[in-house]
Amino acid sequence: MFNDGFMPLPASRSMASQGDPTNSASSNERPLEKKIDPVTLPTFEEIRGQDIWNNCAVRSVVSGILGGGLGVFMGLFLGALDNPLMQEQMTARQQFVYTAKQMGGRSLSSAKAFAIMGVIFSGVECVVEKARAKHDTTNTMVAGCVTGGALSAKGGPQAACLGCAGFAAFSVLIEKFLDRTD
Repeated sequence: MFNDGFMPLPASRSMASQGDPTNSASSNERPLEKKIDPVTLPTFEEIRGQDIWNNCAVRSVVSGILGGGLGVFMGLFLGALDNPLMQEQMTARQQFVYTAKQMGGRSLSSAKAFAIMGVIFSGVECVVEKARAKHDTTNTMVAGCVTGGALSAKGGPQAACLGCAGFAAFSVLIEKFLDRTD
């Protein structure tokens, strides 16, 4: 009897088939065969969906929207943590209104920053990936550098260079941490 170590044989069959050569049941049995599933081709809808997602403009817009959504939640959370400076002198209603304004301002500011970051990063990464015809950490590093440099360009060339290096290093670290295929 064939046993590949994954499925134990029943005690009655394993003892009888090993010790008794006259057992007719063991001579007619075939080893367990592993079933191979047939290859299925992707449907037209799946191919169309992949074609749409491989468009760099679509990727950028979706990343911008998702980044903006993340920024709203980050702004709401961080805005709620701000305490007013004159906390003792404010009534509960004044504190609530102040906190709500802080949360709204922070969430709008964070939403814009994260949306811009998502659009730039995903757009540059997609374009570089298509130009190089490779998916590796070099694409992430270039996209991080361009994103960091663009976001910090208002501070001058030194700030742009530091933003480029910092965002590129951070992007590569995140890519290595999240990429479990290697």
